[in-house]
Amino acid sequence: MKRVFIGVIAIMMANNAHAASTEKMETPPWPAEPPATWLTYHLVHPGPGNAMPGDPNPAFYYKGRYHLHYIYKNDTGFVFGHVSSTDMVHWKWHPTVLGPKTTGHGMYSGTGFFTPDGRPAMVYHGEGSNRNWILYGLDDDLNQWSQPQLMLPKDKDGQLMEDQAYFDPDIWRDGETYYGLNGVSWKEPPQIMKSNNLTDWTFLGELLHPDFDEDRLGVKRSEDISCPNVFTLGDKWVLLCISHRLGCRYFIGDFKDEQYLPEHHAMMSWNGNHYFAPESFLTQDKRRVMLAWLINLPLSPTGVQSLPRELELPKDGVLRIAPLRELEELRYDKTCEKNIAVKANSTVAIGGVSSDAYELELKIDAPAAKAFGVDVLCDKHGHAGLRIGVNAESKTLQVGAVNAPFELAEGEALELRVFVDKNLVEVFANGRQAALSALEMFTAKHVYARLFTVGSDLHVDTVTTWKMKTIYDGEMGVD
Repeated sequence: MKRVFIGVIAIMMANNAHAASTEKMETPPWPAEPPATWLTYHLVHPGPGNAMPGDPNPAFYYKGRYHLHYIYKNDTGFVFGHVSSTDMVHWKWHPTVLGPKTTGHGMYSGTGFFTPDGRPAMVYHGEGSNRNWILYGLDDDLNQWSQPQLMLPKDKDGQLMEDQAYFDPDIWRDGETYYGLNGVSWKEPPQIMKSNNLTDWTFLGELLHPDFDEDRLGVKRSEDISCPNVFTLGDKWVLLCISHRLGCRYFIGDFKDEQYLPEHHAMMSWNGNHYFAPESFLTQDKRRVMLAWLINLPLSPTGVQSLPRELELPKDGVLRIAPLRELEELRYDKTCEKNIAVKANSTVAIGGVSSDAYELELKIDAPAAKAFGVDVLCDKHGHAGLRIGVNAESKTLQVGAVNAPFELAEGEALELRVFVDKNLVEVFANGRQAALSALEMFTAKHVYARLFTVGSDLHVDTVTTWKMKTIYDGEMGVD
C-alpha cells in the first residue's frame, strides 16, 4: 500500500511539474547599512513590500538546511518569502517564487509536512479562492514547486463539498493516514478530514471532540482556532494556534475517535495578541521548534519573527519552553558577577551591560522577596527602562506591560534568561514560561540594566551577560 501511495505522489508531481523559475524573481535584499533601529538577531523582512501579515508558515529540515516561508506583500500581492539556514540562527533569502504569478492566487497561512517518500510539501489557503491548496517541492533547494492541487473533501454521499467555506489549513500524518484541518473561518468551528493519498479527502466533521470541557480548560469551545499546527510531543497531541482576539495559545490532549480532545489549555500571548501566527517544525535531531510573528509592537522593519523556541513535554505534563540552544553561537564578551546583595526596595547596577544587543542570565537561589528582578533598557541612572520581574503575590512573570502566569515552588531557585535586541525583550523563566514586550522606541543611550527587589533584601547568586552578534553578516541571498 505504501509503495502504491508513493507512486501516486510521484506521478502526480511529474504531471504537475510546472516549476516556478527563479529567473527575474525578487530576492529580499538586506541593506549593507541597515537603520539603527532595525533588530540585530531577530529574523525580519527587509523589503520589498510589507510583511503585514508576516506569518511564519511551511518550515522543514531538508537536505542539510532549514527552510522557512513567511508571508509578505509585494506589487504582485501576498507571497511566501523563503529563507534557509544551517543553524536556525543565520538565515539567507531565496528568490520569492510562490505568489500570484506562479499559483494564480495570493498566499495565506498554512503548514509544512512530508510525503511518505520524504518529499517536502505544504498546504496553504489561496487568497480569494475560498480553497486550500497543496504544493510539492521539486528540487533540493525548494526553489521549485508543483502546481497547486486542491484539498477538497467529499461528504458522506461522495459529493465534493464545494460550497463550504475554507480557511487556515493544516495537514499531519498519523500512521498511514493523513488528517487535514480546515479552519473554516474564525467565526466557525474548525473541521477535519482524512486521506490516504493526499488527493481524495473524506469529510469527518468538527475537529474538537464532543467531550471538550470548557470549565476544565478555562476557555470556550467557540474561541477562534486559526493558524493551526497539530503535532505530537511525548505521548500527547498538541494543537498550537491563535485566537485573533487573544493571540497565540496551545492545547495539550489526545486524538480520540478521529477528533481532538484537549486536556489542558494555556496562552502564549498576554495583554494583547503580540505573539501571533505560530508555526513549528522538527529539527535534524528531532527537537520541536516553534516561531511566531510579533504583531502590534513598535518594531522595525516589519515581519519580525520571535526567537525560535524549543518545546518539550516531560512526564509531569507541563510544557517546557526554552530558547533555541543554537542562539548561544551569537554570544561574545562574556561578563559574570557573583553574590550580589540588593537591599530591600533598592536597585543595583549590573556591570558589563552597555550594549543594544545582549543576553542576560540571572540565577537566584530560593528568593523570598515579594517582587524582584531586573530593569533593562534604562539610562545610566536606572530610569525609563522596561521591568522584568517575578511577583510572588500575583504569581506572575512581568515583562513590561505583560503579566504571564508564573509561580515558584517553595524553595525553588529562579533562572531568568533575558534577550535584549534594540527595544525588543524576550524572557524565559525556569524553562516553563516565556513572555516578551517592547519599549516604544529604541534609544541608543538606554542600554543599561539594574537589579531590583521589593519588600525584602535579595541575594543574587550570579548575573552573566553576553553581547550578541548580528545574524546578518555576509551575503544574505542564495542562488
